[in-house]
Amino acid sequence: MYAVLWLIDTALNLYIWALIIAAILSILVTFGILDTRNRLVWAVGDFFERVTEPALRPVRRFLPNLGGIDLSPLVLILLLQAARIFLSTTVAPALL
Repeated sequence: MYAVLWLIDTALNLYIWALIIAAILSILVTFGILDTRNRLVWAVGDFFERVTEPALRPVRRFLPNLGGIDLSPLVLILLLQAARIFLSTTVAPALL
């Protein structure tokens, strides 16, 4: 059972890093540092958008519109960290 909890924790950790990378990539594209006409940049950006957008969309529905500021990655990262803490402090000791 410990292996399943480790796998879930690792998946949550990797998804948090994917959210961070997608947010940084979005900022770099917005400010013109990266050009999406470059095939590699477009492919990487498209991958991270497809991976993170399904989870960010429901969070964006609950957040107010702040103009150009998107806080949904931050909110989702906090929720995922809370889930990791819940798994490690509540679920894992109960199963072991």
